[in-house]
Amino acid sequence: MILRFGYVSMALPLWEATPSRTLTYTNWKKLDEKSRVEKLYHLTEQNLRNTIRVLHYNIAHGIEVYRMSSSLVPLATHPEVMWDFKTPFKDLFNEIGALVKKHQLRVSFHPNQFTLFTSPQEHVTANAIIDMTYHYEMFEAMRLQNEGTINIHVGGTYGDKVKAVNSFNENFRNLQPHIRNQTTLENDDKTYTAEETLKICEEHGVPFVFDYHHHFANPGEGEYVNLLPRILKTWERTGKVPKFHLSSPKSEKQIRAHADFVDIEFALPFIKALKDFGQSADIMIEAKAKDQAALQLVEELGKLRGFKRINGGAIEI
Repeated sequence: MILRFGYVSMALPLWEATPSRTLTYTNWKKLDEKSRVEKLYHLTEQNLRNTIRVLHYNIAHGIEVYRMSSSLVPLATHPEVMWDFKTPFKDLFNEIGALVKKHQLRVSFHPNQFTLFTSPQEHVTANAIIDMTYHYEMFEAMRLQNEGTINIHVGGTYGDKVKAVNSFNENFRNLQPHIRNQTTLENDDKTYTAEETLKICEEHGVPFVFDYHHHFANPGEGEYVNLLPRILKTWERTGKVPKFHLSSPKSEKQIRAHADFVDIEFALPFIKALKDFGQSADIMIEAKAKDQAALQLVEELGKLRGFKRINGGAIEI
């Protein structure tokens, strides 16, 4: 079995390579019409070119799993702006997609915490649909709409978890089927446990991204190992190996906060659980040190008996 490790958004060793340069609506409003267009174009081009730089870095270092920044296109979903970002940057989007396909990379997006389908307020759901559509359209511009996934949390409870889950089940169905088809759900560290999230995934035929650190902080009553067969089953229709999230607590007091690197002793029980199932998987490292944390963990795992490092970001067991 093979475990591939990836990271989020920015490769730290690259100079001036953030793919998340943005512009606030307040500052946009201060500009004249020509300057508004120029600023949006300039920032978007920088973000897309930096994404290409990061992808080349990943390819060179053997890192095949990567989460793209949700902020590639400034103000793309703001109701007063919502501009055509695909046409002027067609070639750059195509270049990103071509790199991903050529090197068989696995890419995803993770919209922010305000992308919710549990809210009783219609405008919150409407905004969530706009945001999910934006992420899907970026994949579409890259010609990756059938490969890339968009990962979200279930959301809040608003004082009544049963009612909130019912709202999710109803509101999520308002999302267009082709976008739902590329959506994954993740358990969180405060509200929805792994078992609760898994049940929602099974209800909608959505793959479940199990977050080991979140489960540690918000375990519920069941052992995650007992859920693994069901978790793995949610991925069967996709043809992809299951995907997981991994990080470790910053400290004993700050268990929800992410440490800079992944503590191998914290991670090993989870890694060994996957090993016992003989299941290849892709694992997104969510540590603060990003690519450096992923590379360090792979190096440490590669030194263990029965673990063989096969490239910069992957282990064969």
